[in-house]
Amino acid sequence: MKKKFKLVDLDCANCAAKMEGAIKKIDGVNDATVSFLTQKLTLDAEDARFEAVLDEVVRVCKKVEPDCQIVR
Repeated sequence: MKKKFKLVDLDCANCAAKMEGAIKKIDGVNDATVSFLTQKLTLDAEDARFEAVLDEVVRVCKKVEPDCQIVR
């Protein structure tokens, strides 16, 4: 399943790159793109575990950029 999410308060391109790298390492993620320019996250993950994977993505993103929020 592939979905796009809006990111709020993503402050720097370097943080976006760190988030993207961390998200790609999560078990169940097929592909992920974090765009600083458009403030969007494109997540491609397993259908059966999508919500659990998304919860893990939120947790990982908070570590990198505590102020950033993923709008579901």
